Amino acid sequence: MSAASESSPLSTHVLNTGDGIPASKMAVSLHRLDTQLKIWNMLNTGTTNADGRCPGLVSRAAFSPGMYKLRFETGSYWENIGHNSFYPYVEVVFNISEPEQRYHIPLLMSRFSYSTYRGS
Repeated sequence: MSAASESSPLSTHVLNTGDGIPASKMAVSLHRLDTQLKIWNMLNTGTTNADGRCPGLVSRAAFSPGMYKLRFETGSYWENIGHNSFYPYVEVVFNISEPEQRYHIPLLMSRFSYSTYRGS
């Protein structure tokens, strides 16, 4: 793991709960809301690793208070493993008020459901 990903204040972990495995090779993107223009700006993209994690999406220096979203390309993930799914993507929108804290946002999913929470 690189120093940049170790110091990232934001992490995610995607689990394919239907099959009981990490969701590897899933595209993930991080966006921040521009409050003046009311548009989402993409900050970074990544792909989940063999453990379903996507490290290094944002540096501590680039992480500031505001509204963010993680977009998970769930439809492509399921298609790549030979299945269809109900949700073509999942977006998890969250507020950051204390950027000095560490935030972990997991996604638990099956082909027809998903859930998330703020982890530690």
